Amino acid sequence: MHLAEALIALGGAFLAAGILARAGARIGLPTIPLFMLAGILFGPNTPGIALVDNPADLKLLGAIGLVFLLFYLGLEFHTDDLVAGGRRLVGVGALYLVLNVGGGFLFGLALGWGWREALVLAGVIGISSSAIVTKVLVDLGRLGNPETRLILGVIVIEDVFLALYLAILTPVLSEAEGMGAAALDVGKAFGFLILLASVARWGTRLVGRLIATKDDELLVVIFTGLAILTAGVAEELGVSDAMGAFMIGLILGATKTAPRIRELVHPLRDAFAAIFFFSFGLSIDPGDLAKVAVPVALAVLLTFVLNGVAGVAAARISDLDRSQASNVVFTILSRGEFALVLAALAASAGGLDARLAPFIAGYVLVMAVLGPLAATRARRFERALPARLFRERYEGVREEEDAGVPTPTGSRGHPG
Repeated sequence: MHLAEALIALGGAFLAAGILARAGARIGLPTIPLFMLAGILFGPNTPGIALVDNPADLKLLGAIGLVFLLFYLGLEFHTDDLVAGGRRLVGVGALYLVLNVGGGFLFGLALGWGWREALVLAGVIGISSSAIVTKVLVDLGRLGNPETRLILGVIVIEDVFLALYLAILTPVLSEAEGMGAAALDVGKAFGFLILLASVARWGTRLVGRLIATKDDELLVVIFTGLAILTAGVAEELGVSDAMGAFMIGLILGATKTAPRIRELVHPLRDAFAAIFFFSFGLSIDPGDLAKVAVPVALAVLLTFVLNGVAGVAAARISDLDRSQASNVVFTILSRGEFALVLAALAASAGGLDARLAPFIAGYVLVMAVLGPLAATRARRFERALPARLFRERYEGVREEEDAGVPTPTGSRGHPG
């Protein structure tokens, strides 16, 4: 592709993604599925204007978008939040992962596409979208609700799981020859993660001095270089660029400069993430989506069931009422960027079932739309949760109401 063609394609990709997402935002749709849809509509597999004939032309920019997404997540991740929740929160998060990730793996095996594909689908179906969940909580004004701490706790535990999951999945998908080679790949991956984790634990002061500068321009250049360099080294060692970006974000997030980095990285994250989602859409043939319509529908139904069971159990363990349980169930429902991270990882590994990528695309498109819509209507779906599971809680609320005691925020009468 010549320079002029490349610039036109890139500018058109930004505009197409932005305009389509702006239109969807007016009816409350999240941006992620719309960025993907823009890639599908203006890609080589759809009749009409094709901004990019070869999805590989945007591969590097898409990879940078993925780097900034995971880098920002690392910046926002705080181990103190996990420790503060105590054993109960860890237990709730573990329960959620066992049900959803385990159910996703069994579903993948039931499809008969292969055990490596099932491992990918376990993460696709089992891990929520931090970006969409956080945005939903902010948009609906639920950050102060009692159940929000539980929701964010589950998201944090998912992030911890994702780090270990990616470290194991990458060498598995690469199909190392023999047990020895596989063990070596896993060892290199964990060794690199342990090195970065050690820096995050004991070396943040030194890293903080390295990046310390009052000049915002220089700070942007430095943290961008660190994020991309670490991602590249991680990819070279078989850890995945996404995991490397997350870990360097975790390290920089513990420095005194972290608040400025979070503010400065926002426009970079938003712009390049849009290209990541757009470039993923470029690789999707709408005709292939029709071929996986039935598995996608079954996966969506399974997600609702598993998420419902896990959410209700988590709410009961945390002593929440039925309204709060409904918020938990339908807020954590969304799937998005992590599923596409896994799709990109699977695509780079090669040798997997060709139906995997269109399945993930279709599943994310559906769940990234249904999730926020269900969250905004959680009160309507509240009746779908068996009242007997929360009977004692409700009887206590009714007794307080009858006695003239004001209903606390977050119970049956709260506006969230």
